[in-house]
Formats: sequence, structure tokens, C-alpha cells
Amino acid sequence: MSGFRSLSSGLSSLQPAAFGADPSGERMARIRRSPHFKDGVFQNPGGTARTRPSGSAKSLARVYIDKETRARRAPQGTVPVHATTLADIAAPPADGLRLTWMGHSSVLAEIDGQRVLFDPVWGERCSPFPFAGPKRLHPVPLPLAALGPVDVVVISHDHYDHLDLPTIKALAGTDTLFAVPLGVGAHLEHWGVSADRLRELDWHEATRVGDLTLTATPARHFCGRGLRNTQHTLWASWAVAGPEHRVYHSGDTGYFEGFKDIGAAHGPFDATMIQIGAYSDFWPDIHMTPEEGMRAHLDLQGGEPRGVMLPIHWGTFNLAPHPWAEPGEGTLAAARATGSRVALPHPGQPFEPTSETVPADPWWRGVALAPAGGWPESDAGTPDALTDTVSDVQGKNSTGTGEPETVQAG
Repeated sequence: MSGFRSLSSGLSSLQPAAFGADPSGERMARIRRSPHFKDGVFQNPGGTARTRPSGSAKSLARVYIDKETRARRAPQGTVPVHATTLADIAAPPADGLRLTWMGHSSVLAEIDGQRVLFDPVWGERCSPFPFAGPKRLHPVPLPLAALGPVDVVVISHDHYDHLDLPTIKALAGTDTLFAVPLGVGAHLEHWGVSADRLRELDWHEATRVGDLTLTATPARHFCGRGLRNTQHTLWASWAVAGPEHRVYHSGDTGYFEGFKDIGAAHGPFDATMIQIGAYSDFWPDIHMTPEEGMRAHLDLQGGEPRGVMLPIHWGTFNLAPHPWAEPGEGTLAAARATGSRVALPHPGQPFEPTSETVPADPWWRGVALAPAGGWPESDAGTPDALTDTVSDVQGKNSTGTGEPETVQAG
């Protein structure tokens, strides 16, 4: 048996650093005390979610190797990235809130004088290996070092397209704080982030960073980075409230009724950042389609088309069999159908959600293969459904119906 232990130890030593570390000690004890941890794993809201592809492996493989659909899963031209500079984001936003989508789920939110960086992924691949795995379809809009100081980095969960080792190691050399779901702190400490810079939260727990209140809210997803998926790290969405503005970041999630509860407790929001990409009928429980994402946005806003929805988790990596441009088109259609205001910036293009206009041009059409029958004749540029006036937005935001309980986290 000692030989088996030696073999196991040797294999462990060969694991890439990107696998991170499993929770242990007091961190694991805290996980076991969580009301959301049962039978040795974290539980999803709304019942068990299928975390592995449904259907046969043969059917899934057939979808991925199909020549016609494969060609549509990536842009055919150069993605038009906004040449973001520090000057773009140096002056404070006129109304106190500005969002800059950096691609996929990475968003810089400047809110009431503070800067929050959600799910930063600056690496070339979302993979534990530098030579394999999904590669970026467009460059990052600007170098991480040119981003300027960040008050807090918020992580939704520990999958590679949301928690990126090279990015975290670069940020570990700064003095930024990290707000993460319960258990994820083990990875960050393993990579050099000191424990005193971690705010590690269970669902419904909150922490203060300056004038901001950050609350970890439920999501319907799963976790894991290594060879074993232990379900010992939590996944979360996040509500961030400042003195004047509120924003929400979904992380990765399937649709569930809990969005209504999150909106009632922490909304309505000036802006929601909603996952609408990498969905599939093979994994319907853990990612949302654009239609489901818009439904979630409306739930978060009390059933009303308030604020601005920013679609995230698309355009940067090829992670599902749907066409590359489909999430953008689907979000556009869902916004029109519901009369909601949606922002469609190029990667790296800053915008202010409460301004009179937000970016709403279907820019992806210039670099994607058109669907059968072509693009819709009425392109969205600025249809009435997407151009709520600033007075409309300001009349609908800022005051929530409940405050989160602040806890001592970490």
C-alpha cells in the first residue's frame, strides 16, 4: 500500500498549478457548516442540476464535428475590439456608473467612486495548460497593468473561464481585495494572495469595501478545476450596491425562480450583467439562453424592463456548439420582444448605463457568417425598445426593498 501512496503523491506533484488547491482546515469546517452544503457537496437552488452533458456522447460528438455548424462557431473576420486606453476610464463617469466589458464575463464596473473587476480573464486560454484548451477569439482590449487600480476583484466561481491563474497571479502583486464564494479562497491563497485580502462568502452573506456592499447571491451551476470535481467550492452571482447605484453580475447559471428573490432583496438594478452564451440542450440546467437571460433580467427588476442588461459570457471563447453570433442576435431579439434596454458594446468599449444612449449596434454581423436567410432586415441600431431615456432609468433604480446582512467573512 505504501507504493500506492507514493504513486499518488507523485501524481499530485505533477498536477499543474492552475488546478489550485482543495479547501481544508477551518475553511473546510466552515463549508460543512453552510446551510447549502449537504451530503458532502454544495446543493443547487431549485433542485439537482445536471452538470454533465445529457444525451449520448455520440450525439454530442456529431454536433461538434459537423462541418457546417463548426464554421459558424467562430468569427470569420477580426473581432472589432475597442482600443481601450487608460484615458477612456480615467475621468470619472458623469453619473457615477460606468461599465467596460472586456470580453466573456470580465467587466470593470466603476460605481460611486470605486472600481470593481468581475471575473477577470486576461489569459490566452481558459485551460490549465498553456498549449491546449479554448483559445481567445479576440485580444484583451488593454493590458491588465494599464487598467489602473482596482478596489476589489469579484470571482463568481472557479471554472477556468472565470478564474484565471495568470490574471490572479498578476493581481496578487497589487493591493486589491478579492471577494469570492466560499471555498474559492483556497485557490487564491495557493497562488499567492494573502488571507487578509480575501472576503470569502456563502450565499446571502455580504461584505463592505469602502462605500460598496457586495453580496454573494445564489446561482444554479457547479464548480471544479482539477482531476476530481469535489463540489467543495461554491458558485455565486453577485449584487453590488453603492450609495447611488446598484449592479448585478450573474456569473454562470441556469435559469431558476430565485432571480425574483434576489431582485426583491437587492434590486432593482441600474445594470445587470447576464450570462447568455455557451448554452446547449446538452446542458440546459447550468447555462442560460438569451431568452432565459432576458427573463432573469426582468425577474431581477421586479418584472419591469428597468435599467440596462449587458449580455456576458459570449464572443471571446468557443465553449458550446451554438453559432458564435447567436447569443448577440438572441439578446437583441429578446430585448425587442420585452421592451428592455440592452447594451451591446464592442469588447473594451466603456459606456454609462444611465446615459441617454448605450451602445446598441449589432457589430458582430460584420465578422460572422450570416444565418440561412441572412440577418434580420430591421437591424437594431437604436430601436425604441432599446432606448429608454435617462429619466426613465433614473426613476426606476437605486432604491432596493431590502438590505443584506453584513457578516464577518473570511
